[in-house]
Amino acid sequence: MTILEAAERWLPAGQGLARLFRAGDDVSRAQRMALIAFAIRVVSAGIAFVSQIILARTMGEFEYGIFVFVWVLVILFGNLSCLGFHTAVIRFLPQYQAVNAHEEIRGLTQTARIFAMSSASVLATIGVLTLHVFGGHIEDYYLIPLFIAAFALPMIALGDVLDGTARANSWAVTALSPTYIVRPLLILAFMLGAVSLGAERSATTAMQAALLATYVTTIGQFLTIDRRLTTRFDKGARQIDFFTWFKVAIPIFLIEGFGFLLTNSDVVVVGFYLPPDQVAIYFAAAKTMALVQFVYFAVKAAATPRFSAMMAEDDIRPLASFAGTAARWSFWPSLLVGLIVLALGQPLLSLFGPAFTAGYGLMAILFAGSLAKSLVGPGEMLLTMAGKQKICIWVYVVALLTNITLNVTLIPLYGLTGAAVATATATLVEAVLLHLVVRRALGIVMFAFADPLSLLNKTRKT
Repeated sequence: MTILEAAERWLPAGQGLARLFRAGDDVSRAQRMALIAFAIRVVSAGIAFVSQIILARTMGEFEYGIFVFVWVLVILFGNLSCLGFHTAVIRFLPQYQAVNAHEEIRGLTQTARIFAMSSASVLATIGVLTLHVFGGHIEDYYLIPLFIAAFALPMIALGDVLDGTARANSWAVTALSPTYIVRPLLILAFMLGAVSLGAERSATTAMQAALLATYVTTIGQFLTIDRRLTTRFDKGARQIDFFTWFKVAIPIFLIEGFGFLLTNSDVVVVGFYLPPDQVAIYFAAAKTMALVQFVYFAVKAAATPRFSAMMAEDDIRPLASFAGTAARWSFWPSLLVGLIVLALGQPLLSLFGPAFTAGYGLMAILFAGSLAKSLVGPGEMLLTMAGKQKICIWVYVVALLTNITLNVTLIPLYGLTGAAVATATATLVEAVLLHLVVRRALGIVMFAFADPLSLLNKTRKT
């Protein structure tokens, strides 16, 4: 029995999700990619959740808080240092494949790697110099983990580019498993191995384990993808069109960058204002509640290629109808999963340690924000497929500024509760803006409880 068949048999929500994955023969490859990506993300969610519990139990909330704060910074800046090239590869490589432009393919893949690693290396150098000059203004317990983190940035950036290269070739397992499965398992294995050999149960040891795991994972992924590229396209001359690629990468960087910042800014701001043990509690609550987001991820992955295919049709009404379906199947399963996670919240948080149950109230607040976002479904992907990327940038800018402003204002007053309220409010702002922009730009009412064709029907009558 396949995953989708099991979902259809045991979960009512699975029937709608399966229909989303199977909608349209013309996007079967994209659907397979989406299904594999969803399966890997589900497995990785379990691995990440269990590994974080073990790490928290091993280090205690204070050291664990230091580690998660620094590691979030590593992932954030490593991704941003690619400046959109990791996604630009997905845009250009299939086009080059269609016309057998092997020289351009070789030039693009090599340039993306070199650019990402160079950019990340420059950022790492700036980070090390900043620590040297302003280290006296940073808490001592952060200095060594941050210094170690700087050396991980180039490999994080290279890994993101390799991820994009594999996605562009429809190598889903090669693209996702290193980052979402192999690396977390190696971090845990190296950490436990170091502790068993007598190393301190500290954030410094955890960052050393993370650094080693990052290098092993990325180098392994590089060797695998490079071999497959050589087999598929042979060796030969390279054609480099850097400025064409760069002009496409920058808007992508702005869209994805603001979205990525919006997702992680709360943990970063909490780390600036509160001690590590509070960071640990907030991160555990957010990580547990993030299980709800996998429903949204699945719908987004399945709906995006369908949006793209339907965008070419003359009649917008089928697209509008499907957008409404995507919103409904984003909301109802999210509501169901969220209620289950909340019901199990106290036992789940206690797995991290006795002190972590203090984050249960935060889970309810964060769930409200996630539910608000699920009401409009993958509206940002609908806009992107419609060529409205610039509007998405402004939506993310407003939501990010709201998030940071509220975090800076509310955390000093209300602590972790203020952080959760700020994040949930910013997510609500993002959802409202997406709803309004889709309504105005496309004439589609993308809301779980509304008729997506209402505006189009009204216009037709007029």
